Amino acid sequence: MTEPVRLAKRLAEQLACSRREAEQYIEGGWVRVDGQLVEEPMFRVGAQKITVDPDATLLAPPTVTLVLHKPVGFTAGLDAGPGPKAQAALGLLTRENHTPDDRSGIRTLKKHFAQLRLATPMDSRASGLVVYTQDGRVVRKLEEDADLIEHEVMVEVAGDVSPGMLRKLADPVQYHEKILTAAKVSISSNTDTETRLRFALKGERPGQIDYLCESAGLQIRSVKRIRVGRVAMTALAPGQWRYLAEHERF
Repeated sequence: MTEPVRLAKRLAEQLACSRREAEQYIEGGWVRVDGQLVEEPMFRVGAQKITVDPDATLLAPPTVTLVLHKPVGFTAGLDAGPGPKAQAALGLLTRENHTPDDRSGIRTLKKHFAQLRLATPMDSRASGLVVYTQDGRVVRKLEEDADLIEHEVMVEVAGDVSPGMLRKLADPVQYHEKILTAAKVSISSNTDTETRLRFALKGERPGQIDYLCESAGLQIRSVKRIRVGRVAMTALAPGQWRYLAEHERF
């Protein structure tokens, strides 16, 4: 019997390349063992058949940005306050939760779930679009240009919203010693028991919508972020994620 060895060692021998190059092929998602994709250089192999994709390249996989539809009950960088501890939304970023409708054309790799940074925090009471990224340029864009990037948020409140309440929601306010840009607020739909509001805010601050609604005498029932800048959540189901496509910009 062939004594098991690390896949990287066996592949380096098979391709007559360096161990590091073999690791790059494996981590790049180009190597299969008996037809099964393996992305761990330390994986132990014996007499199995090892194949390399004909399109394999040693170029490092590009950094990726993931767009998640965070459900209520999962926290993303913000504590919702008293109550049971929420689960971390980061745990939803798995192969199983990748939407089958992803149109980015990006091959899913295990490396895509490492060293992700949260760029758009959200507490556990809210739902909607949350951005995780490996790309420092995306983080800088969303942080440094935060006052210029518009967030679109759907908010359901109890009861009717009068014209006076609507005007108050759109007034510039001082929040945490900072004068915030006036929000654009409109009624999306309403019934006898609740009203759905559309907020468009630049430089959204955590707790800002709660503060605005409380100041206008409104009781929030749900909050869902559906867009950040020019990137929309689209048809993602709760708990699903997709890659940010190459052509998309915040």
